[in-house]
Amino acid sequence: MSEEEIEIERLESLFPPVSGVAFAAARKQVLASGQSVLQSEGGFIYRFFPDGRKEVVKQIEPPTAGVLGRKYTIQ
Repeated sequence: MSEEEIEIERLESLFPPVSGVAFAAARKQVLASGQSVLQSEGGFIYRFFPDGRKEVVKQIEPPTAGVLGRKYTIQ
């Protein structure tokens, strides 16, 4: 494996935790501005409000588990 491939793998491994922190901060900022946010949870999409309420928007299909190392094509 080349040094470039090793560096790409290292950077890719950092993405999940960093993106989680970024999404949490963005959600907090939107709620603090008085707006609602949409979030999927347990097979449903919910609208969360700044006052802590949440309402069901719609039911969705359960998430599909990914396989590590497998490439997916989204059409």
